[in-house]
Amino acid sequence: MKRLILFFWIFGIVFGASAQKASLTKAYNFYYDKSYAKAKEAIDLCTQDEKLSGKAQTWLYKGNICYFLANEEYGAKQKDENFQILHPDAPVEAYDAFAKSMEINPNAEAMDMFSAQDALKQLYPLLLVRGVDQLIAKDYEGAKTTLAKGIASYEMDKPQYPMNGDLYYYYAYTLEAMGDTKDLRQYYQKAIDDGSTMPYVYIRLAESYKKEQNKEMARKTLEQAKSKLPGNMGIAIAEIDYLYWSGDSAAAQNKVHSISPNQLKSADEFVNLANFYIKEKRYEEAVDLLDRANAMTPNDFVILYNLGVCHYSISEKLFNQYNQLALSNPNDPAAMENKTRSEQELTRSANFFEQARKLGPNDLNLLNTLKAIYARQQSPKYDEIDNIIKSLEK
Repeated sequence: MKRLILFFWIFGIVFGASAQKASLTKAYNFYYDKSYAKAKEAIDLCTQDEKLSGKAQTWLYKGNICYFLANEEYGAKQKDENFQILHPDAPVEAYDAFAKSMEINPNAEAMDMFSAQDALKQLYPLLLVRGVDQLIAKDYEGAKTTLAKGIASYEMDKPQYPMNGDLYYYYAYTLEAMGDTKDLRQYYQKAIDDGSTMPYVYIRLAESYKKEQNKEMARKTLEQAKSKLPGNMGIAIAEIDYLYWSGDSAAAQNKVHSISPNQLKSADEFVNLANFYIKEKRYEEAVDLLDRANAMTPNDFVILYNLGVCHYSISEKLFNQYNQLALSNPNDPAAMENKTRSEQELTRSANFFEQARKLGPNDLNLLNTLKAIYARQQSPKYDEIDNIIKSLEK
């Protein structure tokens, strides 16, 4: 009985070893049957084999297998957002494999497969999707590498599917996120030249000029944006920001007042316009805009924090008015009304700051403002906030 068990154990080892043998034929058969995941397992063994890894055909097989695997998985993801992609780097692996095949033998061919030269020109849509996923995950190094390969693929020939600047924009955005500003402007400009209709391309390009204190080029970029994207609120808000930055406050204020809230579509636009009203200390109007932004995007730290700031500032204004009226007549009804409204605004401010604190519990500016509010209210929460501030400052 012991011998029988030993025999099966040895047979299992031999059989397992033979099952793992590198075979281009096996990889091709899986590919032909459209079993791309199994084909990838088989071809990966071939690329690790000392003899097979030196053949252009091995890498041509791998490029095609990874290309069709990526198409299959990313296509399924497009139809069903819950689909789990198991080989997210297949587009990058396909690019590298085709490049390797070209390096060994640019004329390598295989039945029912793309040539490396033809395939490399078609990979950019998949590389863009993968690069953006990496960017969202804040894998900036990975995104930079993937998108650079996407750009190389895109520029090999006249693209079959124009990207309208998306590849260049996301690559430039990645560089900016990494603090790499050397080639930043070049790629934002390439995005524009490629027909981008994304306002952020122009806005980021203008910002790069502002950082260099180049007012003229920042202005020209925004003028170009207005010409290409007339009526775009993102561009209009960027122009207002530019006017404040360049010192032309009067022109900036005129443009602020020319924008109707009904023209705005996104929470970001409401927040950005509200910031200009805050700059002008027109807090009531800012609150109206921020309330709309909050309804569109609840639980956003910036929106909640700015609502806290506005209600706090309104409370301060009303309290100052109360003090002025109370100097001559402490029982003046108008004075008492201002005091009551000031207390109400202070409570609203505390509520918004507390909501924001859940999202940013260690923000010292927020905590110090809350501490001041609770001091005025003589709230027991004062000690709690004070202790938190002291622990953070240590």
